[in-house]
Amino acid sequence: MPELRGSHGDSPTNVLTRWFGTPDLHTLDVYESKAGGYAALRKALLDMAPADITNEVKTSGLRGRGGAGFATGTKWSFINRDSPGPKYVVINADESEPGTSKDRYILENSPHMLVEGILIAAYAVGANQAWVYIRGEYDEPYRMLSAAIEEARAKGYVGPKPMGKDYPLDIRLYRGHGAYICGEETALLESLEGKRAQPRSRPPFPAVKGAWGRPTLLNNVETLVTVPWIINHGGAAYAKFGTDKSPGTRLMSVSGNVNKPGVYEVELGQTFRHVIMDLAGGIAGGHDLKVFWPGGSSAPVLPASMLDTKTDMESLAAARSMGGSGGVIVMDDQHCIVRAAYRLLKFYARESCGKCTPCRIGGDWAVRTYERILANEGSQVEIDTLLRVSDGLQNGRCLCGLGDSAGWVIDSTFRHFREEYEDHALRHECNVGKVATSA
Repeated sequence: MPELRGSHGDSPTNVLTRWFGTPDLHTLDVYESKAGGYAALRKALLDMAPADITNEVKTSGLRGRGGAGFATGTKWSFINRDSPGPKYVVINADESEPGTSKDRYILENSPHMLVEGILIAAYAVGANQAWVYIRGEYDEPYRMLSAAIEEARAKGYVGPKPMGKDYPLDIRLYRGHGAYICGEETALLESLEGKRAQPRSRPPFPAVKGAWGRPTLLNNVETLVTVPWIINHGGAAYAKFGTDKSPGTRLMSVSGNVNKPGVYEVELGQTFRHVIMDLAGGIAGGHDLKVFWPGGSSAPVLPASMLDTKTDMESLAAARSMGGSGGVIVMDDQHCIVRAAYRLLKFYARESCGKCTPCRIGGDWAVRTYERILANEGSQVEIDTLLRVSDGLQNGRCLCGLGDSAGWVIDSTFRHFREEYEDHALRHECNVGKVATSA
């Protein structure tokens, strides 16, 4: 299992990771005896009304930890618990965002945290069935989560009468097929139903018409594993962490040119200087920081001059970026930003489902334009083409966020590193050094 590099033990900000590193924490017995596991589920089922559970999550201010950062309790309240017919909870454990591994880290350390969070959420929104859509390449997390569900089933926590409550709860796993697009919630639902993974037009939203046409709650792994802590300690206690509008903590996967890459639990409102320079040990090899992605490859980049940007969602929005999936990708001054953007555009063009024209055509145009620039065949025409493509991909012109992400790669790298683009396209040179030109 990966090592948690950062604060742990009795730190007040260790909401999720306090018990990580405990031997056999992935088993039900240790999760219960050492970490107080399933106490929140017992409290929710036996002592709380479903509406009170949702209100506690609202009070906490918890926001989704998968990308958009929507208020979790509000999202739960969109499900009409009293509507006739089945309702579902679907968990996004696909985690195929480049630079992100926090959900995998949770599943490999404490899968019962997710099981408990799922069961609480299902009871709160009136669902009896939950589905975990897990990345197909996640063999070990899949095995461990499967074992955890079966342990909970054997103990009676999953089944017809969890904790003696006459309210059936079931959890099933579905393995993905290696498509990045399935990180988008409606494409994930299409895949779960056995269809081609392509985003749906909205409205209707999943809370009204989701899996198999029924009301569906979608949350990601980190969001749901936070719920047991909130139920045990209260939403007001959780809201004391972080900032007023971005309460709590979140896990950040720090990778790239740092001395101590790893997964860290960070109280929102800390700066990225603290995350990169303190927790992750600073830039490796004696080089200087050049640029970082604050929320996975889909988040607009920030240059070294913006290292003191804070990790809360409002600060990132003011910096024209976002927290996204919590993947902090660090690049030092020996790398070429134009070449890095080209590689990301190749990824997004390849992963496009092809359903909407701007994404299907724009990604390919961008890749071919970058190839001309990097082959010293560029001019102002190529720069103008990239900027037009970027504009065509953003601001709701595509069915889902994949198009925006591709556009942000171009827009943000050009905005902060215009001179480097002009070096390549207009002067046919790269001034970054041997590392960049030989890559």
